[in-house]
Amino acid sequence: MQATNLNNPDKYDLPKAYEFSEVEQRWYTHWLEEKTFSARMEEGRPSFSIVIPPPNVTGVLHIGHALNNTLQDLLVRYHRMKGDNTLWVPGTDHAGIATQNVVERQLASEQLSRHDLGRERFIERVWAWKEEKGGTIINQLKRMGASCDWDRERFTMDEGLSKAVREVFVRLYKEGLIYKGDYIVNWCPRCHTALADDEVEHDPTDGKLYHIRYPYADGSGHVVVATTRPETMLGDTAVAVHPEDERYQHLKTIGISLPLTGRTIPVVFDHHVQREFGTGALKVTPAHDRDDYEIGLRHDLPRLKVMDDHGVMNSEAGSYAGLDRFACRKQIVADLQEQGFLDKIEDYQHAVGKCYRCSTVVEPTTSKQWFVSVRPLADKAVAAVQEGRIKLYPNTWYRTFYAWMENIRDWCISRQIWWGHRIPAWTCEGCGQLVVEVSAPDACPFCGSTTLHQENDVLDTWFSSALWPFSTLGWPENTKELATFYPTSVLITSFDILFFWVARMMMMGLHFMDEVPFHDVYLHALVRDKFGKKMSKSTGNVIDPLVMIGQYGTDAFRFTLTAFAAQGREIRMDEERIDGYRRFINKLWNAARFAQMHLKEADPAITALAADPEKLALAHRWILSRINGTIAEVRAALDGYNFNEVASASYQFVWHEFCDWYLEWIKADLFSDDATARDQAKAVLLTVLEQVLKLMHPICPFVTEEIWSQLPGERRTIMLEPFPEVNPAWEDAEAETAMNLLMGVISGLRTIRTEAEVHPSAKIEAQLICPDAAKRQLLTDFAPGIQAMVRASALTIVTEATVPDDAGHALVQDVELVVPLKGLIDVVGELDKLARERGKLEKELERIVAKLGNDKFMSNAPEAVVAKERDKEAEIRARLAKTIESTERLNKLR
Repeated sequence: MQATNLNNPDKYDLPKAYEFSEVEQRWYTHWLEEKTFSARMEEGRPSFSIVIPPPNVTGVLHIGHALNNTLQDLLVRYHRMKGDNTLWVPGTDHAGIATQNVVERQLASEQLSRHDLGRERFIERVWAWKEEKGGTIINQLKRMGASCDWDRERFTMDEGLSKAVREVFVRLYKEGLIYKGDYIVNWCPRCHTALADDEVEHDPTDGKLYHIRYPYADGSGHVVVATTRPETMLGDTAVAVHPEDERYQHLKTIGISLPLTGRTIPVVFDHHVQREFGTGALKVTPAHDRDDYEIGLRHDLPRLKVMDDHGVMNSEAGSYAGLDRFACRKQIVADLQEQGFLDKIEDYQHAVGKCYRCSTVVEPTTSKQWFVSVRPLADKAVAAVQEGRIKLYPNTWYRTFYAWMENIRDWCISRQIWWGHRIPAWTCEGCGQLVVEVSAPDACPFCGSTTLHQENDVLDTWFSSALWPFSTLGWPENTKELATFYPTSVLITSFDILFFWVARMMMMGLHFMDEVPFHDVYLHALVRDKFGKKMSKSTGNVIDPLVMIGQYGTDAFRFTLTAFAAQGREIRMDEERIDGYRRFINKLWNAARFAQMHLKEADPAITALAADPEKLALAHRWILSRINGTIAEVRAALDGYNFNEVASASYQFVWHEFCDWYLEWIKADLFSDDATARDQAKAVLLTVLEQVLKLMHPICPFVTEEIWSQLPGERRTIMLEPFPEVNPAWEDAEAETAMNLLMGVISGLRTIRTEAEVHPSAKIEAQLICPDAAKRQLLTDFAPGIQAMVRASALTIVTEATVPDDAGHALVQDVELVVPLKGLIDVVGELDKLARERGKLEKELERIVAKLGNDKFMSNAPEAVVAKERDKEAEIRARLAKTIESTERLNKLR
């Protein structure tokens, strides 16, 4: 690739400002055209592969996607530059419930329902929607710079993955690990489908606890039971007590008269009941509560369903039939009150299960569903983690993983919707037998009948995505991709789908591939606002990735996400930091423009001078040693998934060492008449700039590619350049020690100037008191450079001296810095300005303290407003302390 083909004719003129929009569009188009993201499968190379957590086909890019895909892209670009056979598989999930809801809403706007169309035409309608709208999030990921192998994009409903789904279902069924049966499930009355346990979100909710008197059947007394769902009492078939609870032994032969129904129900004795809790009596509704269902099984209790699939009371509810469940609750409470059965009502906060798709309150109910018997599969996954074949990052997740897997229940995989993988099971109308096959059978293998009816239900969306690491590589066929890239290297995903998805991929991969699906799992934190609040449109605190990209550029946004990505459970995102990292990108751009001025005519071969650091001047040896240390730090951080450390090390080096120090230090050499000094400076400048660009490319692909293409010589894309490696020849502790002293002295003298508020154009006289002979010689050798950098008219270096009272003073290592200040400052004028400033600050502080002490303000103001006022208070206190300190210092100069 020739850089001049992609840039302005004048290759060596970087524009003054970095126009990120134009650069990003141009380079991404070029990368796609040149297929630089395509996976290689070369013999003898290590493989690195990663599968994208498939976003819903209905989705649009949010901050979580942006973080997740930035971290994945960072690793992919790193390993591609390392020369590994690198594959990043993109794709989307068909999102059964969510997608069906979208299309059904479209139909509703046309006064139609899916039933008006029928199943076949409805599915056609969904596919049409997918083709038209389903690529939105993929295009948005491209805006993020994602370097996926787009030619290998997959969809969980495409032909190959659908074949894998059917194959897995049939094998598990024939192995006895999939079965169909009646069981208590989580039912969403809005979506009209069963949900797996981990598709139910449990939110703390303020509710009521109703204490109800259940009379003894013989009228001799009553027991009080408590419930949050009094409407379910219509389905009670027993009251349970602990077998050793002496209070209720006499009820073995009496039973309970169920209020409002006229039914008599038995008392059962079960160890599940906690006799110390409440009255020690528990109402048992086997058809509408999971624990009650288990009690019902143990005591052979009938399961009485009193609600239909819409959450409406059915005929078994008697006079309450036809009422919505919540309307029924109100009516039952009123009737209990009227008839003297209501003992009391308490405010009660409890976890209410809600559908993860639509937030409707879930109703536990009995239903005939398909299940995976997960215990044998889960045991394999647990063993793989225990043996270290799968590692979790951060390691705080191990305990949670083991606890969940220990208590895992069979997985309900059937969904009562039309969009999805239809269950490959047929019922013969001739003999009633169930036939499960990969392809539709022509006839019943049991009786020969050709009248077979396929199951109406589809599979849970997570069933197909559980196969993602191997189905996307061509399984069940033995493809070259499968042999090269499975197991995948690492999975990066949000911790909130550890059990939705990650654990299930472990189970399926180990069962069908006899190998882990990935070696490492990095669970990134959830992104919240700067106050730690969950982002939501209703709160108005959402940070839209596309808006941030448009405003600050993709590189700045990616760098911010990387810098925030510390291992943990929460990331507090602040837009001000994005703007800060935009300035960092501009700093790099300006440094490159400065370098380019001096490298226009340079032969890239000049970098060979940097191969022998011993012949170089101190500043060159120092910067080579520092870039070497930064390379080591970045590589270690990448290999350990410490992404924030990657950003921190890069930022520290580029801004504070390369730009602030090295570029300033070598200006004299670059403009020198000494050809050797010029060549050394150019050689090291080009060498270090190349290392910086390659080091930062995985985080900031666009700006680094643009600068790289403008450097001297013919250059292929930086994406295929080798990632920097540690060079032992560049390690130079002696140079770093010496430069640390010189930089410390310069910084110390600058600080004295700043704190004393010496005018920037004023020249100071400085004295360095240094008892150590070696350091004194070093300072003497570099005295002209120090003098120029601190704007000193004179610089003396002595072994010992007395420090005047009116001098600015600092200590760096064992070197005392002395700057006489008399005559440099208008003391009276400065004191007057400080007094006025102090008065303003004290007045403002008084106002804020009063506001924060106002109970009405504190109780009514949003938390963000209160936090802002507290930040103001802290800022003003800090400024006031600085003002007082400056006043005390100036008073000494009177």
